[in-house]
Amino acid sequence: MEVCIRKTVEILEKVHQSESALTLKNAACRSKFLIHPNFTAKVCLFLHGFTAGPYQFEPLGKAFFQAGYNVLIPLQPGHGRSGDWNRQNPPPLPTDIQTYQQFVIEWLEIAKTLGQQVVIGGLSTGGTLAAWLALEYPQQIESALLFAPYLGSHYFITDWLIKTLPIYFEWFNKNAPGNFGYNGFCVKALRIFLELGEKLLKQAPSRYSAPILIVCSEADKTVSRSKQQDFLTMVLKQQPKSWYYCFDHSLKIKHRMMSKLEDNNYEELLISLAKAFVASDLTWLQFQQIAKRIAQPEADEQIKQELNLDTPTFQLLAAMMTQDFGCHHLKCINPCQ
Repeated sequence: MEVCIRKTVEILEKVHQSESALTLKNAACRSKFLIHPNFTAKVCLFLHGFTAGPYQFEPLGKAFFQAGYNVLIPLQPGHGRSGDWNRQNPPPLPTDIQTYQQFVIEWLEIAKTLGQQVVIGGLSTGGTLAAWLALEYPQQIESALLFAPYLGSHYFITDWLIKTLPIYFEWFNKNAPGNFGYNGFCVKALRIFLELGEKLLKQAPSRYSAPILIVCSEADKTVSRSKQQDFLTMVLKQQPKSWYYCFDHSLKIKHRMMSKLEDNNYEELLISLAKAFVASDLTWLQFQQIAKRIAQPEADEQIKQELNLDTPTFQLLAAMMTQDFGCHHLKCINPCQ
């Protein structure tokens, strides 16, 4: 096993060497690899969002590494490249979804050499790719963490524009703190993810899936929450060990929800939820039942043991089920409400 890990580490070193040769936009866009010297019980493969980079998953990656897992956060194809990108010279993002699919398949194989069980996760379009892996390779994946997965846009008209107009789009928040990726993109580079999301919604009713956690936010005006809820409802019929959590609008957690550096001042809540899901083996119904118990002031040690959580993580998860974080009558875990 140690020989296998050494070979994988050599592969990761070559990835960093190739990124240096490409001349990246900045250091934040470099692939992040957090590797223990030994084969671990679980290994995490995290996929950043569209036009962004691995920096988005640094806080969550460090949390899982400290929990004893190996962590891979690779830079996706065409992302993070240095250049004078603009409307006349758009960034070199792929326009064929197979480029991304082959990429994540290759990284899934690498991940399997570093841990007994593979946990995948992704933000936005990274969440779309993680959802595809969860449906396509459920036997190889222990669980999937989908953060604001892009299965459709918040506004119907946006989907229509993405499907029909051959335009260049510049992010409205391109100068926002923590934006180390591209400022804009050709819409056809995003269209392939919209098409993949629509395909996943059609496949979900008849496909067995790895257990899925969907995390969304009422303040997210980028992606469709109703389609996320529809996807979960369909996945649950085949995979009852899937969960859902929606951050209340009052927390102002927008689409870029992975860190304080971007739009989430409550990143520790997201981390606690992810750790709780990965550590537990509970079905959705069992989680709902426990959520009702931990929302009570007298939440006890037995519940913490049932969730298999350390005290700090349990305390944060318990707080998330209360009105303090906008979870009135547990609406945060009820996608039908």
